[in-house]
Amino acid sequence: MAHIQDYGPAAPHGPDMDGTHDPIYTMNDNERQIFDYLIKPDDSYNSAGVYWADMPLMKRVGFVTAYDGKEARRELEHIWAMFRRDPLEPFMYYIRNMVIPGAGLGLEGYVLFSIGNVKPLFQAAFKNCWSLFKTCNATWIEAVEYMEIVGIIIGQMLVGILGDWLGRRWGLIQDATIMFLGLIMLVCAWGTTLNGWVICYTWSLFFYGIGVGGEYPMTATSGMENAVGSGKVSTKEDRLHRGRKVTSAFLMQGWGQFFNQAILIVLLLCFHHGSGNPPYSEVAAQWTYRISFAIPAVGTLWLVYFRTFKMRAAGKQLAAAKKKSKVTGYDTQSLKLTFTYFGPRIIATAGGWYCNDVFFYGNKLFQNEFISTITNNSKSVMPGWLYNLINVGVSLCGYYLASFLIDNKLYGRKKMQMVGFLMDFILFVIPGFHFKYYTSKAHVTEFQAMYFLSSFFNQFGPNAVTFLVAAEVYPTPIRATAHGFSAACGKMGALTAAVLYNYIPTSERFHVVPWFGLAGMLLTLLFLPDTTGLDLKEQERRWQYIRAGRESDYHGVAVHPKHLSLYERLRGVGKYYDAELDYRQKIEEMRSDWEARQARQAHEKEGHFDDDVHDDSVWSSHVSTYFEKTSKSPNITAKEKYGNGETMQ
Repeated sequence: MAHIQDYGPAAPHGPDMDGTHDPIYTMNDNERQIFDYLIKPDDSYNSAGVYWADMPLMKRVGFVTAYDGKEARRELEHIWAMFRRDPLEPFMYYIRNMVIPGAGLGLEGYVLFSIGNVKPLFQAAFKNCWSLFKTCNATWIEAVEYMEIVGIIIGQMLVGILGDWLGRRWGLIQDATIMFLGLIMLVCAWGTTLNGWVICYTWSLFFYGIGVGGEYPMTATSGMENAVGSGKVSTKEDRLHRGRKVTSAFLMQGWGQFFNQAILIVLLLCFHHGSGNPPYSEVAAQWTYRISFAIPAVGTLWLVYFRTFKMRAAGKQLAAAKKKSKVTGYDTQSLKLTFTYFGPRIIATAGGWYCNDVFFYGNKLFQNEFISTITNNSKSVMPGWLYNLINVGVSLCGYYLASFLIDNKLYGRKKMQMVGFLMDFILFVIPGFHFKYYTSKAHVTEFQAMYFLSSFFNQFGPNAVTFLVAAEVYPTPIRATAHGFSAACGKMGALTAAVLYNYIPTSERFHVVPWFGLAGMLLTLLFLPDTTGLDLKEQERRWQYIRAGRESDYHGVAVHPKHLSLYERLRGVGKYYDAELDYRQKIEEMRSDWEARQARQAHEKEGHFDDDVHDDSVWSSHVSTYFEKTSKSPNITAKEKYGNGETMQ
């Protein structure tokens, strides 16, 4: 169907209440098939026109399994066709569609996790400064971690707002520029004393963190909106693979961690005479850390270029949404309405992310304990680095599995996050109440297994899902703001963990951390809607009704109980869902778009042109014919209705 109108977040006009249009039963079979094709796509509706979430359980399982199998075969055939043309083409496709969109997160993952990785090296090489605090101020050493997190929080909040105000492309360019300058500062950090170097290093991390923070809302929103597009008809790619597209970009953070750890190991061996064992010279430590930061600086400079010259359409959907709402700057009305109608969703995304980051940070607790037991408290940094490399590899398995299953309608976002939180809770509770048993030499392997499993379920669960849903459950005009706020709350969780762990012993930490997993699961259960399989165009349609003060007039799948949180269902939001009435409304919205287009064409024939209107609509002849037959609009003349003077019988 090449000739299909791109029906976008159309202004809601509601059903035909004044009798000006012929009823739907006047459609002929061809017209009905065209409208069904547009309104009821076969990946979401069965042959009888029933939405997948309305089907009985076994029929739903059969429908989803059959269609997913069909889609998997199509994708594999496409990959094989690419491979036959060029063996490297599938790899290049992956680079274009997964690696490049997530390049910013990959680079920031490399640098941010490098901070924790080089700290043991600094403590060993600069013992009087980083360990004993004889030549350096202990407050500044501790501030390294805090200032990094504070910078990220500021960036998440600030760039989230600016991204909704000035546009996605501007935010993406600004993030890459700040990260590049921050890396130059880190590579060149120096001081007349060691303490002066630490202070310079700390402020460089703070500045770099601002760019990193902005990367979260910008990558999530631009990746999602590129999948959805700015038009009015959603695509099959959006409905079936939107989550995979965004999480595939996010998992580049894991690859950043992996390459950082691998490069640090290689650099230390190069500058420490081929040995990873202490004592470490100050010169070897300085060269290792500076070169490790110089490498991503090159990639970040390329990212500035790419986003400036190759991503000119990054803010297309935001611009379309603002134009629809007649907003030129920041949409403050949408922000107020979001807190009014979607307040509980903010509790879910911000609260869930907060709980997740406590766990994400707490995972290191396992590592420190079992490494010290296995190596008999070795002073070498190599065991920790090698085990961390293995852990990142396990995490990547979790990232990829999350990416493959996050769009599965039978599992999806909400269940994945709840299971992940629950498993992390269990995996922290068990050693927490049998700490001495599991940290003994005889049972440390079980402790080690729980460490790797907690990493896996953190990625195959809340860490991947929180990044996605913090953008997905909100409307376009404030999507970056909401994502930035949620991500900032997440970093508050990391800051909570960083501060808390300084005041309680390790055994007590295992008594505290698990409850954040239980809390995250409950927040997800109560307040997070499940957007798996939801057409985001429907969410935008609903938002137009809300913005017009007509929430109860929207009857589409965005208020289907399946796509609402438990709290929203208890409030009765789902009572407005009516599939048949929504079908009629969509046709009337299409009619309104068609009539507006006809009016513009008539206006242009008279010699009047509106440079602000860019109509790239291509209508099916059957759709146009149907609207011509049934239109009573005074803007449509007989010649325009029937074309070339022909009479429509």
